[in-house]
Amino acid sequence: MNRRRSLLISLTAAILAGVLVYGMYILQVSQVELQQTVQVVVPKDFIRAGTMISSDMVELRAVQKGSYASGMLTSLNEIVGQETLVPLGKQEPILKWKTNRYSLLPNEKQATFQIPKEYVLSISNGIRAGDRVRLYVSSSDGGSRRLFAEEITVASVKSSANVEIDNPKNSNLLSRVDGDTEKMYASRLEANGTIDQINLNLSESEWLEIDRLCSTKKAKLVIAFSSTSILEPQEEEEGKR
Repeated sequence: MNRRRSLLISLTAAILAGVLVYGMYILQVSQVELQQTVQVVVPKDFIRAGTMISSDMVELRAVQKGSYASGMLTSLNEIVGQETLVPLGKQEPILKWKTNRYSLLPNEKQATFQIPKEYVLSISNGIRAGDRVRLYVSSSDGGSRRLFAEEITVASVKSSANVEIDNPKNSNLLSRVDGDTEKMYASRLEANGTIDQINLNLSESEWLEIDRLCSTKKAKLVIAFSSTSILEPQEEEEGKR
């Protein structure tokens, strides 16, 4: 009996030792993996451009340190309350430049310029604050062309009564924050006035180029609405084909 008991105790001790060694191994592996990864912020699902991000839309995910790039967000506090400037893919690490807390404000390289009326030949009626527009220069000498390759952000559009152009019953800006493309489209069908003033977020060099061309009165701007402001990404891709 004593021999059998000793064998049982030895076997139990060996099993416990094995479990302890295995547990230590798992712990060490986990620590090594933790040291080789970085926690970054990713969307739980696809997020459209112009969406205000809430805490339930994002989470932290571990990525290998070799895949980590400067500009990736590592804290949920950095992203909640921000507005997306471009669409964000599911589980794709979010880069700082892809979001902005106040997208209607100019960035550090820009300022908001009110375009003088005498500089403007025409403005698309559907333009609203937050839209991206294309600028063209119409010249009397036949040198008409697109002015800048990049689209420009509209800071505000106002009527002659100095009231922001919008649909009072269905605000374009609120629909943009909610990511509701259909309401954004519908809000443009009914507005509270005709565009009289337009403010654009421009870099210094962009404004000086506009002023140089238009101050001579030989050229004027055509400000055209870009549908990329409200189209969903898949619709944009179809439009390019």
